[in-house]
Amino acid sequence: MKEIKIFARAGQGAITTATILGDALFLKGKYPYAFPSFGAARMGAPMNAFVRVDDKPIRLRSQIYEPDYIIIVDSTLMRGFDCFAGFKPEGVALVNEREGIEAPKPKGKQKIFVVPANKIAQEVIGRPLGNTALIGAFAAATGELDLDSLNKAIKQRFEGKIADLNIEAAKRGFDFVKNLK
Repeated sequence: MKEIKIFARAGQGAITTATILGDALFLKGKYPYAFPSFGAARMGAPMNAFVRVDDKPIRLRSQIYEPDYIIIVDSTLMRGFDCFAGFKPEGVALVNEREGIEAPKPKGKQKIFVVPANKIAQEVIGRPLGNTALIGAFAAATGELDLDSLNKAIKQRFEGKIADLNIEAAKRGFDFVKNLK
């Protein structure tokens, strides 16, 4: 089983990110389980979303404490939280780029990719919501899913032009990480 932990603030689309990621993994023939965790229900409050994925049905319902993968939608959270607590030695992390904030250096075989996801989203969608760019980057960095499954999942979540723009953002996030590797 692989476990993914998503860090964001309420209103930044972490639940949507987990849902699209779970749907894409399901379309690839996997068994995903996506769920959120948050405290006070106010915009801007720190929150997490989680995704588990396996080749067989998942019965475990606890939070994720030792993630294989980390997606940080809002990198300002790294200032007040240890977003990398329990991060597995061979884990992969995707961090949304933000001026003045640096991701930690990887330890051992860990890989940490800093992706200009909000910049990509602003250019493509016209709003700095880099979630789909981060999922595209996740696909390239981990190999857990392909762009075809991701595109289908995005089309299940969004319609028309919004779906097309998010597919383009995901492709640009994917290409950004592919070019780093």
